[in-house]
Amino acid sequence: MTGALVFALPGNEAFADRLALAVNGERGHLTLHDFPDGESFVRVDTSPAGRDAVLVATLKSPNPKFLPLAFLADALRDLGAKRIGIVAPYLAYMRQDKRFHDGEAITSHSFAALISRLADWMVTVDPHLHRITSLRELYSIPATAIHVASELGSWIATHVQSPLIVGPDEESRQWVEGIAAAAGAPYIVSTKTRLGDAQVIESTPELGDHRACTPVLVDDIISTGRTMIAAIQHLRAQGSVAPVCMAVHAVFADGAYAALTAAGVSQIVTTNTIAHPSNRIDIEPAVARGVRSELGIG
Repeated sequence: MTGALVFALPGNEAFADRLALAVNGERGHLTLHDFPDGESFVRVDTSPAGRDAVLVATLKSPNPKFLPLAFLADALRDLGAKRIGIVAPYLAYMRQDKRFHDGEAITSHSFAALISRLADWMVTVDPHLHRITSLRELYSIPATAIHVASELGSWIATHVQSPLIVGPDEESRQWVEGIAAAAGAPYIVSTKTRLGDAQVIESTPELGDHRACTPVLVDDIISTGRTMIAAIQHLRAQGSVAPVCMAVHAVFADGAYAALTAAGVSQIVTTNTIAHPSNRIDIEPAVARGVRSELGIG
């Protein structure tokens, strides 16, 4: 075959299999293991010479994943790969996008610089953008952010009766508007004050004429779950029915999924950027379209 070679970092094999089919490519084979001292061994078992190589690696818990990814990209380059692309359905290190206190590393910039040295292009899904409006501000390579508001909105329209979309904070308004438009539903936006990693003050507007609707709390990431739990408490205090909680990325820090389940939700729904039992929405076709564009195959 002469199409792209699609390589999977551990845990991404099924995604890579389907992506290879979607881009008329071939699954590349490699060998990875850790030496007893914790160092990584990487061997490329399918020659990449003269071919595009696509590396699939969702980057939840990125620290132990980054060095094997870097070693693989470097080996592929040395073995003659034409171009190297990284597909990271979940992109890490987007939180620290400024120096909040003296001496802090701006890790979103540092991580972007590292990835930009490894690859010729990158595709990701709904990165956690706040003060940064575009990945172009961080990455020196073409970096495509696939937005899946339409997929979330379509799921809501099909599965939720009389939905009311609830955004977590003012920064989410534009994103929430897109989901609400795709769902054909009204929306409201909360205000949020974060006091720490796991402490949030959430203020949800009055439901008013929307009291009979089913609230659908949406966010790009569920990590600790504290933002959604605070919103659930405000909604239930106003007499709402049990809400649906929805996010693109199922990060779920320790105990977050259980805490959110216990908070009185009807269901928790995420996309499959990170494999999790809550996955209900398939974003792989959208990712494949982005990858096909980078590979120049339409």
